[in-house]
Amino acid sequence: MNNISTVVLTKNEEKNIERCLMSVKALQGEIVVVDSLSDDRTVDIARTFTDKVIINPWPGFSAQRTFALTHTAHDWVLWLDADEELSEDLLNEIKALVFDKDGYEIPRLVHYLGSWIRHGGWYPDYTLRLFNKTRGEFTGSLVHEAFKVEGPKGKLKSPIYHYPYRTITHHIEKMNSYTELAALEMQRKGKKKSLFSAFFHAFFRFFRMYVLKMGFLDGRQGLVIAMLGSYYVFLKYIKFYEIQRHWTLDETVIK
Repeated sequence: MNNISTVVLTKNEEKNIERCLMSVKALQGEIVVVDSLSDDRTVDIARTFTDKVIINPWPGFSAQRTFALTHTAHDWVLWLDADEELSEDLLNEIKALVFDKDGYEIPRLVHYLGSWIRHGGWYPDYTLRLFNKTRGEFTGSLVHEAFKVEGPKGKLKSPIYHYPYRTITHHIEKMNSYTELAALEMQRKGKKKSLFSAFFHAFFRFFRMYVLKMGFLDGRQGLVIAMLGSYYVFLKYIKFYEIQRHWTLDETVIK
């Protein structure tokens, strides 16, 4: 197994960070935590796992991720969010990996309202999380930025466990922040949308998640996810419509 630097960005993640870092401890590699001025116990907890806890005021998603990479000692980087953890099967799969690609996409399995969600477009949700940092870079997108590698990518079978929302209220709070960034990204790309777009795209998102992606198989949770997914799209488009008419949003609203 190659030497791996695991990187986690944090801001007030005391409820999640111990679970996250405990899951990567068995890799016996470097752990780098970059914290954005937490005012809870996040930093204290992180320091029980690693001496490499770096404080850096939040400069934006892509900038913070790029900053974090400059503090990694190894070429191979495993990227985790604080609300994620490696499954035991994934840990074993990484230990046995040949590392013959430039990066590896990993599926994510979300735990939501007491259940694991396997439909509605939420699974497998492959994302590049294990990569050679010398073979690519982070994109400059305001939201949902990703590391892009130059060469071939592989796919791992076992999932990262993801716990993104503690409650429905927490889910909605996150949506409010992310939709503002998504609207700003649309504006930055010079897109033009009518108010009707908000209704059309919101309806289609619900239909896609609940029917085409079989979200109904996840029961009540699947219905909630599809409804809130539709609401997310609606918010994104009406906020973009507001930008087109009033220019009132600011990138600094994201926490």
